[in-house]
Formats: sequence, structure tokens, C-alpha cells
Amino acid sequence: MWAGGGVLALVLLAGSWPVAGPYVLAALLLAGTGTLAWWLWRTDRQLRGGDADWRRQEEVRAGRRTLAEADGMSGTAFEELVAGLCRRDGCTEVRRVGGAGDHGADVVGRLPDGRTVVVQCKRYATSGAVPSRDLRELLGTQRHFCAEAAVFVTTTRFTAPAEAFARQHGILAVHRDHLGLWHSGTPLTALFAVNGAGQGDRRHRARWKKTYGM
Repeated sequence: MWAGGGVLALVLLAGSWPVAGPYVLAALLLAGTGTLAWWLWRTDRQLRGGDADWRRQEEVRAGRRTLAEADGMSGTAFEELVAGLCRRDGCTEVRRVGGAGDHGADVVGRLPDGRTVVVQCKRYATSGAVPSRDLRELLGTQRHFCAEAAVFVTTTRFTAPAEAFARQHGILAVHRDHLGLWHSGTPLTALFAVNGAGQGDRRHRARWKKTYGM
């Protein structure tokens, strides 16, 4: 039955080919073009997705290398690293002022938008956390320098009260994970939008250290 129907369809198509032929060819051409376009789109998505994954992996690797280097730095070298990152991201009038009589400031300068900024740098062990009193001291330093913005950069994480204090008073809290991203190319201004987020808890830090040795 199906064979007979197929033969009949072929006979009818052959009989009407002068009229229907161009339409059939056009339909086949459109179908082929659509299939090719879909295949190209799918391939492009796969390539783009693979490239994005590779870039993310490279950022993480670069961040880990940065953190390992920072852990081995002296306090002064760490302050110079932070000052250099500020200059890289368009900050001006940047200078390191850490040391005796620094009034709690390690780096001062101007953000790309012109606001004055004071930066506190703490190279702490990953087993600890920055307490809220350190953020309160930075707030006092900000007022002493009449700075319009304040940034706290550390090689570890912040306690929950410290993170809450930073957000309440508009202090940018750059924890260990964001420090790695900052060094690998993320601009300082982008960190303001994710202030303090994503740092994990103590168990997260313990797993990170066990896995990556830092």
C-alpha cells in the first residue's frame, strides 16, 4: 500500500514537474541552508563556550599563582603590589605611605573617577580572618585623610561582622579570591559591584587550602 502510494506520488510529481519543480528545489535549498546555518551556529556556540571556559580556567590559575606569590611577600612588597594594581587600573597620584606614622594608610591616590582613596593592605595567613575592628580602624583612617573612598585588601577572608561593617560604611573589602581576580585582570572598579561576595566560609577556605596548597 505504501509502495503504491509512493509510486503514485512520483508519477504525479513527474507530471507536474515543470510547474512544481522550481518550488521543490527552492524548498530543498532552504532546508539545506537552514541546516547549514544551524550547524554553524551550534559549532560557534561550542567554540565560544570552550573559549570562555578556558579563559575562566586561566583566570583561576593566574589568581592562584598571584596568591602564592603574595603569601611569600613582605608587608612592604605586598603594599607595592597593591599600589601597582591601582596604577594599572587607571588610578592616579598613587603612592605607598605604609610604615611608621602612616595613620593606618598603606596606599593613597585617586580612583579613575577622580575620588580620593585610601587603601589598607593586610597580608594575613589564610587560617585567620580580618575582624571588624580592622575595618573600624580603616574608617577612622579614611576620615583622617578626608578620603572619599576606602579599600581593604587582604590575603585571607573577612569575618561576617567585618563584611557587614564594610558594606554598611561603603568600604570595598577585597578578600583573597577577589585579590586573585584583581591581579589576573579584573579592574578595581568592577570589584565595587561585588563587594565582599563570594569569599566562602572557614570550611570553604580549608578545602581550598587542602586542594591547592594555599
